[in-house]
Amino acid sequence: MKLIVAALLAGSAAAFAPAQVAKTSTSLNAFEDELGAQPPLGFFDPLGMLADADQERFDRLRYVEVKHGRICQLAFLGQIVTRNGIHLPGPIDMAGDSFDSYPNGIAALFGDNAIPQAGLLQIVAFVGFLELFVMKDSANGAEPGDFPGDFRNGALDFGWDTFDEETKLSKRAIELNNGR
Repeated sequence: MKLIVAALLAGSAAAFAPAQVAKTSTSLNAFEDELGAQPPLGFFDPLGMLADADQERFDRLRYVEVKHGRICQLAFLGQIVTRNGIHLPGPIDMAGDSFDSYPNGIAALFGDNAIPQAGLLQIVAFVGFLELFVMKDSANGAEPGDFPGDFRNGALDFGWDTFDEETKLSKRAIELNNGR
């Protein structure tokens, strides 16, 4: 009986032992040292979008990832601020409606108390203007930046050039992870 219990304990302990994983060579290994390939997953491409990609394709997808991550971070911040009761002062339209007279979240777009369609079109037009003329990177006609998603365009800096290379890489990695 003691032998059976010892064998069961040894067998269950083996389940928690680390398994040897063989390294395979794929085209994805070309990007395993890129920024964003961090523990515990390393380089993660579950949809296989970079299976046969070159550096240009990777940079384009990284640009899109950074841009969408920034949009998501701003949307989250907007939710937190407005749900906390902080709104812009003054009227939102000529009728005198204040910013806090409209509901928060998706209810501001759809429903009985939603923002008027003309106001929504102004928001969409403003975002389109920023997209086409202001927030450009080298893929969209601006001067080449230091990295994909570098929207400084020679105007906005906020001290970026004063950081050393290690700090810049750390800040970019933090931004990528927060946007994911």
